[in-house]
This record gives sequence, structure tokens and C-alpha cells, in this order.
Amino acid sequence: MNKKLAIIAVIAIVAVAGAFYGGMKYGQSQSRTSIGARFGEQAGARAGGRGGAGGAGFATGDIIAKDDKSITVKLRDGGSKIIFFAPSTEVSKFAAGALADLAVGTSIMANGTANSDGSITAKTIQVRPALPAGTTPATK
Repeated sequence: MNKKLAIIAVIAIVAVAGAFYGGMKYGQSQSRTSIGARFGEQAGARAGGRGGAGGAGFATGDIIAKDDKSITVKLRDGGSKIIFFAPSTEVSKFAAGALADLAVGTSIMANGTANSDGSITAKTIQVRPALPAGTTPATK
């Protein structure tokens, strides 16, 4: 009888450990998804870090370079991110914007799909208002 009780106890411990591990993995996947959905990003990003979100489809910073298909943005942590756009990419300001508003030195926030090389293909780019001289953006 003691042998059966020991086997049942071991099976119960293994089942509880497996359920705990599975629940932890499920919880991690749900929290990443909800964060990504909140910012229109792919899973795994956190707001406020690495210029808005490190490897996800979200970036905020100042434009440091521009060509006819992309802009390069300097992130708050000093890094940079390439953001590709198309004629269909929505550009907004507090009033309607256009691709012509994407100029070097302009502060923007981009949202779209993260590419495997770390760049972003933008769905939207928001032109942010210029800050008064001598001020810096707040970071968390």
C-alpha cells in the first residue's frame, strides 16, 4: 500500500509541476500579446524602452536620415531604427500630414510591422510637435 501511495504522490507532483510550467508559459504568451496589441506591435515589446520598443513594430525618436522609401530614426537610448514606408503609409500630425513632412530633425512615432533585420515597415507615422528649446522628452 505504501508503494502505491508513493507512486500516486510522485505522479501528482509531476502533474502539478507540469501544469504550473504550462500555466507560466501560457501567461507569458498572453502578457506579450496584450502588450503588443496595446501598441500595435508584435509580441514582446515594452513601452518606453529602446525608443518605444526594441524589436517590435514601434519606434519613437528624431529622423536623422531620409530617402524615398525609408527614414532612419535616432532612438532615445542612442541607437537607431530604419523605418520603411510606402505611398499608402498614413502620416499624421495634429493636422493631416504627408510623406513630405518626414524631414531630417523631425520627431516622429512610427507603428507597423517589425522585420527580421530589426527595421520596421510602417503602417502609420505620427509627426510629433517640436519641443521648446532647452527641453528634452520625458522618458520612463
